[in-house]
Amino acid sequence: MKDPLIRRYHEDDSIPQITRLLHEAYAPLAAMNLRFTANHQDDAVTLSRLTRGFSWVAELDGEIVATVTLYPPALEAGCCPWYSEPGVVSFGQFAVRPDLQRLGLGRRLIALLENEAASRGATELALDTAEPAHHLIRWYEKLGFRFIQFADWSSTNYRSVVMSKTLSPRQNPD
Repeated sequence: MKDPLIRRYHEDDSIPQITRLLHEAYAPLAAMNLRFTANHQDDAVTLSRLTRGFSWVAELDGEIVATVTLYPPALEAGCCPWYSEPGVVSFGQFAVRPDLQRLGLGRRLIALLENEAASRGATELALDTAEPAHHLIRWYEKLGFRFIQFADWSSTNYRSVVMSKTLSPRQNPD
């Protein structure tokens, strides 16, 4: 299999295709009765989330097979004070097509986010995920993320685990 091309999201990318990707990638979490926004959002929410930050897609044979969005520092963090700490940026709407998971594409996207965040002056890259999603928490820990706090978003039916990774200053700008 050839490597998917990772590139910035373009406004002419298919929003319905990205929404379907999110639903497909988050289906196992929905089967665990975890109500992530990404497992039920419509195209309008997908577009809103893509354009609130810096978004990337991975493309393989003309099809979008992965996506992620890097969000700038939060001015108002709601129930997650960590997101408004100086130097903290976060990411979300992270999905890899199920048949391409565990092949390194997710790690490539996280590495891209780390590099991009550091180049923008961030010192921490943060995320939140469902407390019952132990497999995701373990995966993020393997990538160097650590527990910060719990958060309780009104749009979900679970307590979230907020995790963060300290970034190294970017040394080789492109």
